[in-house]
Amino acid sequence: MPLGPDQAAVQLGRPSPPAIEIAGLSHWYGEGKMRRQVLEGVDLSIASGEVVLLTGPSGCGKTTLLTLVGALRQVQAGQVKVFGQELAGSSRAERQQLRRSIGMIFQGHNLLRCLSAEQNVQMGADLLPGLSYRARRDQAREWLRAVGLGDQLHKLPHDLSGGQKQRVAIARALATHPRLLLADEPTAALDSRTGRDVVVLLHGLAKQQGCGVLMVTHDPRILDLADRVLRMEDGRVVDTASADSVTAGALAATEAGSS
Repeated sequence: MPLGPDQAAVQLGRPSPPAIEIAGLSHWYGEGKMRRQVLEGVDLSIASGEVVLLTGPSGCGKTTLLTLVGALRQVQAGQVKVFGQELAGSSRAERQQLRRSIGMIFQGHNLLRCLSAEQNVQMGADLLPGLSYRARRDQAREWLRAVGLGDQLHKLPHDLSGGQKQRVAIARALATHPRLLLADEPTAALDSRTGRDVVVLLHGLAKQQGCGVLMVTHDPRILDLADRVLRMEDGRVVDTASADSVTAGALAATEAGSS
């Protein structure tokens, strides 16, 4: 695979900005008496090529954080920089342009029902400049084979299982050759083997192309593949640890429970 822009910058001796820099980020939903704070003073930095897992109970703000970093929402308070570009106060056009460098994997798949698996993935490749139709089609097929769907190229979403739809969504995100990948529970609909294979694929993308990865997950089976594991509670990042220490703790708890 070719070097990503951040990895190439490092090799040329130029410092690469962090993929994500967040300082004092707060966010609210609703107005008046219905106004509710979902993020409070979040500070976070993720380097290019780093794989970070974000854990925590449902409703603690994880998905909101992903949508803000992914330039899908306007920043209300605090600072959010992606590849050094400040999102606070950014225009819609600026956010749209930034999203072309970000791959996003959602829980809801967001596949177009009238398009085949291959055509859905090719929509991601269509964002790459200078590629012919055949090259974009070939890339779509390559990514579908990488997620184990090489024999499902022409099926429509209603003919695919939930896990297969999730893998199509993952292939579509990877087809954009993103500099940053944001994933919301990408292994939730997958069996243990397929889920781990997919995360290994994302990990390889991060290390080979300098792509930062921020992944929301409740899946303890993939913790060892991360560089860091963060925990959120009540809209705050309350804990950060290396994947090794988190995995060791999980194993110790399992052994204690079985003894």
